[in-house]
Amino acid sequence: MNQHDVLGAAFAAPGTPEYDEAASVFNLAAPARPDTAVTVRTVDELRAVLREADARDLPVRVHTTGHASGARPPVDGGLLVRTRLDGGVVVDAERRVARVPAGTTWAEVVAAAAPHGLAAPHGSAGHVGVVGYLLGGGVSFYGRHTGLAANSVRAVELVTAGGDLVRADADNDPELLWALRGGGGGFGVVTAVEVELFPVAKVVTGATYWSAAHARPLLAAWRDWARSAPRRATTSLRVMNLPPVPGVPPALAAGPVLCVDGAVFAAAPDEIAEAERQAEELLGPLRALAEPLLDTWALTDAAGVLDAHMDPADPVPFIGDHLLLAELGDEAAEAFLAAVGEGSGSPLVVATLRQLGGAFADPDPRGGVLNQVDAAFAYMGSGPPFGPVTVEALETHCAVVRAALAPWDTGTTVPSLVEGAERPQRHLDAEAVAAVDRVRARIDPRGRFAGDIAPGATEAG
Repeated sequence: MNQHDVLGAAFAAPGTPEYDEAASVFNLAAPARPDTAVTVRTVDELRAVLREADARDLPVRVHTTGHASGARPPVDGGLLVRTRLDGGVVVDAERRVARVPAGTTWAEVVAAAAPHGLAAPHGSAGHVGVVGYLLGGGVSFYGRHTGLAANSVRAVELVTAGGDLVRADADNDPELLWALRGGGGGFGVVTAVEVELFPVAKVVTGATYWSAAHARPLLAAWRDWARSAPRRATTSLRVMNLPPVPGVPPALAAGPVLCVDGAVFAAAPDEIAEAERQAEELLGPLRALAEPLLDTWALTDAAGVLDAHMDPADPVPFIGDHLLLAELGDEAAEAFLAAVGEGSGSPLVVATLRQLGGAFADPDPRGGVLNQVDAAFAYMGSGPPFGPVTVEALETHCAVVRAALAPWDTGTTVPSLVEGAERPQRHLDAEAVAAVDRVRARIDPRGRFAGDIAPGATEAG
């Protein structure tokens, strides 16, 4: 298809700057290769683009920041729509709701909410797109208090394959709102969401790093604390093999390290001392076990949570896997460290255990089809195929870790944590899949967006 304009939005062909912009992804190991691509900035542009696609019978795929390119079926052919809708974040402080256009990143939401003393259930990186994260579940460092981030979505606006603009909320097509939140995609192109905010006065957040030689006692202490941790604390433990590249402190690149990071928040000023005490209950015993190599935990504003995880800011290639663990007893902890810890030969740059429980486990009557996580911990592991580390080596080791953790694997996943489309994934039971499929068939009867459906989220495949 030659490049042409549809109401100001350019249908771009491969080899053009417009195509490269629209098709760019964060995970460079999972590039998008559509036949044509377009970036839309207004709802009218999007409606015209989708009507044109419908007239040409083009399959349509959608993304915003491209962070989930490795988790969904590859974009190979057809039309790819990148949403970067104008308008900016609008915060209604009285209602504690933010209206967020598609294409907005979490950093923008955090910046807009902070002056009102409010926060959102965002992920660990500010450059991640809001829409995909929210509708894929969303596991936040506030999540043991808020639950899955999808539960905070109060409204979704989208354009259907026929170019119609629809709104789903508690009063307008609540069934569609239910299906959108965790249903696996394939309904249409989301143009905006309304997400519920919550008060945050201060946050104790950061990361502490130790030599992985101390991994066993540190993991045991963190695990034991996590079993009865307060709900306003959400943390992760990571085993990391960081390369000696700019931005990585030399002490952290000298060998495998173990990191504990996360956040403990205070909703009001008179709760700050309690948040500091709760953070010390975690960190004090860990610091006493071994001298940290680096320690960044501090009392800060809500924006500081985006810096705690130290995620890469620029696109990188990575191969990874994710599963949910029912428990983390001594045998499971040992299996984890044997597969990814010091001396394991693991090529993974990071292997993470994210603390769940709390509100993550609570069914939310106002939530969507995916509104809780029945697991104690989430595992995520990934690495880039750089230098001597090949894609095959990473995929092989992902399988090694999966086999090691199999006795505790729940067999389910959270879509926003999935890192490989070919990895086993399931987040809905058969009854829920059938119910979502019925909604999907009503909204997209010709299956224009079928390629966007997450693996395991439809009876069709």
